[in-house]
Amino acid sequence: MTQHLLAIDQGTTSSRAIIFNASGQAIATAQQEFHQYFPKDGQVEHEAGEIWHSTLAVCREVLESSGLDASTLAGIGITNQRETTVIWDRKTGEPIHRAIVWQDRRTASVCTKLKSDGHEGRVVERTGLLIDPYFSATKIAWILDHVDGARQRAEAGELAFGTVDCWLLWNLTGGRSHKTDATNASRTALFNIHSQQWDDELLTLFRVPRALLPEVLDSAADFGTTDRQWLGASVQVAGIAGDQHAALIGQACFEPGMAKSTYGTGCFLMLNTGEKALRSENRLLTTMAYRLNGKPCYAMEGSIFVAGAAMQWLRDGLKLISHASESSDYASKVGAENPVYLVPAFTGLGAPHWDPHARGAILGLTRDTGIGEIVTAGLQSVCYQTKDLIRAIQNDGASLQALRVDGGMVVNDWVMQFLADILNVPVDRPRVTETTALGAAYLAGLQAGVYQGLDEIAQLWEREHRFETAMKPALRETLYAGWLDSVERVCNN
Repeated sequence: MTQHLLAIDQGTTSSRAIIFNASGQAIATAQQEFHQYFPKDGQVEHEAGEIWHSTLAVCREVLESSGLDASTLAGIGITNQRETTVIWDRKTGEPIHRAIVWQDRRTASVCTKLKSDGHEGRVVERTGLLIDPYFSATKIAWILDHVDGARQRAEAGELAFGTVDCWLLWNLTGGRSHKTDATNASRTALFNIHSQQWDDELLTLFRVPRALLPEVLDSAADFGTTDRQWLGASVQVAGIAGDQHAALIGQACFEPGMAKSTYGTGCFLMLNTGEKALRSENRLLTTMAYRLNGKPCYAMEGSIFVAGAAMQWLRDGLKLISHASESSDYASKVGAENPVYLVPAFTGLGAPHWDPHARGAILGLTRDTGIGEIVTAGLQSVCYQTKDLIRAIQNDGASLQALRVDGGMVVNDWVMQFLADILNVPVDRPRVTETTALGAAYLAGLQAGVYQGLDEIAQLWEREHRFETAMKPALRETLYAGWLDSVERVCNN
């Protein structure tokens, strides 16, 4: 039996396809960026068609570069930007509106009203999520309310909703499969993570017709087979998980207390809590880690909206650097004792602040401030925000022995050392840093029989480097106090 697995990693700024062998090694990679749309302040959109076409293009490219035929693949795993909302016509497959991206804040006033009306406790109890524009529910209602006739068509069963995994699966299977997995369902604010069902009371609260919704399966399951026209052969889609859940799996964080943090467009820290859905008292989220063989595994999560996106802004928006790799040179010259703070609240602040109205700021500027200080502050902001999450987790009574990291930013040694210093926790970088795609491949491999269980997958994880804390406690406290002061100024505006 073939041992190769195709992972689709559909992210916020690009679509990637990676082929892994059974040892978890990438043998071929393809990537394609696509356009970001910002119609108004706080609004972020994608063309769902561009997401699909870029995904198909990289799948074809990676097969060609690997020299493999699609018919030899054991299966396909999909991982995706979460919460991003697509609604399309079931007959034509055409989206009725641009995809509303997870970063989008257009429903902030709706969320404020729902909270002031006293609904958040019920939402937290059933979904583990707060009421926030981040999640899919209010995005769905917004599209139905702003596209002529959409609500009536949705109630008549003419339209389909999906997160990006579901949208890709629909297209890959030629419209035969309208399904998602439990991790993606758990990010909609419509899915009861305890009963593992779409929740009728929440559907009523958020005004979402049940007829829109996909079937929810385990993270490793038979999601359907691809239409031959796309890849030249029918291949089973055998695994699906939202990107942060897939990264947890790729990092082999299968035991309660193990944690990973992914540094991509945003930053997402996830702590495995096992079969217990622990409720945070510090505004972290309770979410699905994964669901296998019908058995849920839960996690506690902190979400940072802007991580790598801050460096993208410094590169493309301010043009202070021409490539993200230049940032480490600047940081090495400026050093950790940087008096400048960049709070990247471009679309509000996520956990543990949950302030959709906060906006970005650069503080501590003097006549001596140059490009180096601002770029370094952008890197440090990612670490400070992670510190916010770790502090919240610790206040909830959990402890971390180490943090496994992944994502594009972790190749930067300066950032990883500063992260270990400011957290006062060892930071472990794995040999394979494409853990999000790897997690999707592992899920597909579980379903396809390439792997017999999680223990086998756990044996494949290897540490490439451990960053140990080297900063003096007094400096750590001073730097972090400056960050907290900066955040308070942004949130008070």
